[in-house]
Amino acid sequence: MGLGSGVKTALAGVALALAIEPASADTLRWALTQAYINNPQINAARAQVRGQDELVPQALSGYRPRISLSASAGEAYVETLSKVATFQGNVSSRTAGNNGIQSYGATVQQTLLNGFGTANRTRQAEQQVSSSREALRNVEQTILLAAVQAYMNLIRDAATLNLQRSNVEVLQEQLRQTRDRYDVGEVTRTDVAQAESRLAVARATLLTAESNYTTSRSTYRQVIGVEAGRLDPASPVDRLSPSNLQQAIRAARSQHPQVTAQMFSVDAAQFQVKIAESSLYPTLTAVGQVTKSYGSTTQLSTLETLQASAVAQFNVPIYQGGSEYSLIRQAKETLQQQRVNLDNQRDVQQQNLVQTWGLLEASKASVLANQTAVNAAEIALNGVREEARVGQRTTLDVLNAQQELVNARVNLVNAQRDRVVNSYGVLAGVGMLSPTVLQLDVPIYDPVVHYHQVRDTWAGVRTPDGK
Repeated sequence: MGLGSGVKTALAGVALALAIEPASADTLRWALTQAYINNPQINAARAQVRGQDELVPQALSGYRPRISLSASAGEAYVETLSKVATFQGNVSSRTAGNNGIQSYGATVQQTLLNGFGTANRTRQAEQQVSSSREALRNVEQTILLAAVQAYMNLIRDAATLNLQRSNVEVLQEQLRQTRDRYDVGEVTRTDVAQAESRLAVARATLLTAESNYTTSRSTYRQVIGVEAGRLDPASPVDRLSPSNLQQAIRAARSQHPQVTAQMFSVDAAQFQVKIAESSLYPTLTAVGQVTKSYGSTTQLSTLETLQASAVAQFNVPIYQGGSEYSLIRQAKETLQQQRVNLDNQRDVQQQNLVQTWGLLEASKASVLANQTAVNAAEIALNGVREEARVGQRTTLDVLNAQQELVNARVNLVNAQRDRVVNSYGVLAGVGMLSPTVLQLDVPIYDPVVHYHQVRDTWAGVRTPDGK
């Protein structure tokens, strides 16, 4: 019996991404574009960055005046007993009555000196904003890599499913031929049982492949944001990565978004030390007040009162219970912690990069080895079948050769999937898995736009998008 055409077709689908549905083919670049636009985790991270942008105008508010208006109204009962000197001597006079009270005022307060506290808070907020942008870049990398994995997993599981279906068809034909040969006395009942057993195992494996394929389609929908169509083959992106491991390590330790985010966290911690130290410096505040009052709570005869003042308040802290010194020490320890975290993050990213680099090299070799294995298994199966026809091989030998070929093809599917995914993994490991580097046909989200929209805003509750 010759090799079934369905098996050959399945192998071709491994390399060229078998058709999932009879529709126009989707490419990996298209899938990455959809993930960049639709994935909710990326959109949530963008909203978080926009929220962090507001830290800067909050810090800048320390440079701006604080203005408040006040008003009060009520009624007071006033009773006054006074002594009046006359020619006849001192005479007591009593007055009593209700007095309507109204008061309106305005206060303006401006900080002139606070030990550079406002300046340091602004710089700290800017570092925190920069750190959040790097966190967004890391989320984008994570989602794009997950999209690559979802895309390639679906191709792999579709090809594996087709291979297992073809294997079942071949084993069904093998069982039919074995029964025919048993009927004419060429083989024993044992041969039939072996063929039946191998077919039952293949059917169970097919059910597992169908389950894996269904799961991969669901994961594709979750990550990419759309239902999968027919998937085109994907190519590795080795050309975009550093040419050797040492260059890749240097890139991972300096430009991976988790490393750069931690760098900004170190800078923010340094400014926190300066903010804590500002509590030891003098403060100078200008306060202006205007109050207009109608009526009085003490004199029935007072109709109106206008008061205005402009005062400069200078305060020199001497001792505040020791909390200010504790906060400074605490900030310094936090700064040391952030520096240690930065060193650790660099080591973590280096380890991840080296591991992924090793997996990529292994997958390259695995693809070549499994291609050789498939070719050899095909030749072996054809030879075993021819030998079995002349009685030099048993049915079990044919079944084993068939299983070895299926296993080799499944291994090739996995190796080709790993080859592509690991190339993207290396690109992510050096911090370069971005829509710009991949040249995706999609508007690139720029967090700086929103930052400049809100940075110098003095008032207003609407966000730039009108909410």
